[in-house]
Amino acid sequence: MNLKPLLLASALALTALAAPNAGAQGFPNKPIRMVVTFPAGGAPDILARLFADKAQFGQPVVVDNVPGAGGNIGADRVAKAPADGHTLVMGTVGTHSINGSLYSKMSYDMVKDFTPVAHVASAPNLLVVNNDLPVKNVTELIAYMKAHPNKLSFGSPGIGTSVHVSGELFKSMTGTTMQHVPYKGRQFAIPDLVGGQIQVMFDNMPSALPMAKEGKIRALAQTTAKRSAAAPDVPTVAETVPGFEATTWFAVFAPAGTPKDVVTRINAEMQRVYKLPDVADKLKTLGLEPWISTPEELGKYQAAEIVKWAKVVKESGAKAD
Repeated sequence: MNLKPLLLASALALTALAAPNAGAQGFPNKPIRMVVTFPAGGAPDILARLFADKAQFGQPVVVDNVPGAGGNIGADRVAKAPADGHTLVMGTVGTHSINGSLYSKMSYDMVKDFTPVAHVASAPNLLVVNNDLPVKNVTELIAYMKAHPNKLSFGSPGIGTSVHVSGELFKSMTGTTMQHVPYKGRQFAIPDLVGGQIQVMFDNMPSALPMAKEGKIRALAQTTAKRSAAAPDVPTVAETVPGFEATTWFAVFAPAGTPKDVVTRINAEMQRVYKLPDVADKLKTLGLEPWISTPEELGKYQAAEIVKWAKVVKESGAKAD
């Protein structure tokens, strides 16, 4: 009896059985690149750097800021990267739920081109105004805008960001008008807000709250349905405009086709890092509500958010091009 074919078949079978685990066993074999789709200093950048500082993969996690086009440039690079877990994106509500409705042409598919890894955190946006604007609350802002149609401008770190669509939702629900001024990042918008070149912004709370506390800008309201523990004295927009809610969120995605065992490994490390007491305390201090999900939970949440924001974009008439 010739045993060679039998031995060869057995070897091939063993190789096939080992294949599903090969990804995780060999991962990571080089630095992991975490793409942040906005400049340094904002909430996505803070979250990515917290993870990079604490992650224990045996390889470093390198944060790479790739801003532009409302986050689309950075997200597109990850969509087209090798699906081996070594390139990730700190996605946002804009890059992974809003932009598909806002842009007539997208270089990537928000769902098909990515593998969900984990939802990380959510946060209110903070409605802030220039200190010279003669309004102290949402009611006074609405009255001022109605008395001075299109006189005010509101800034954002890019078209399609939660900061942008929060303003569009506000205009739609209050029957007011103001001009949108998109910037390449919040660090370019904030000096103009302080200086009065723009008068209004719906900035991410982690970025805006410290400046409001320092008195550089005035906080009028937060955009979530309930007040954040980080700013219990700041009312919500919904307390004046019932039904108003705009939550910004942050989640990590890998390129489509990334092996499941690699995704599981990354998710487990994210669960560990973001639940560390000092990290959790840091997030809450910044006004970020931690929620570290499973990949499956993120996929379901993203699908619901796409439907929600498509409706908002359609009703507001906002377009990026």
